[in-house]
Amino acid sequence: MVSSGDPQPRIEPLKAFARKLKGYLPGILAHCCWQLHTSLIEGINNKIKVIKRMAYGFRDDNYFFLKIRAALPGIAG
Repeated sequence: MVSSGDPQPRIEPLKAFARKLKGYLPGILAHCCWQLHTSLIEGINNKIKVIKRMAYGFRDDNYFFLKIRAALPGIAG
């Protein structure tokens, strides 16, 4: 890299990168505010699958959803 003393050639790639990130800004900010990782989601899905296997044959869907809410007390529903 040749250093000509002019900062302009180095700033253009940074500006292009910032323009590309602009469309993702809401998602980036949401992750900063609510750091919800995929491991938590995978754990919740796994627990629901186990409850579903145990509830095989139940006719009442409301009871199934009550069991899910009881198993995940910190999740609003």
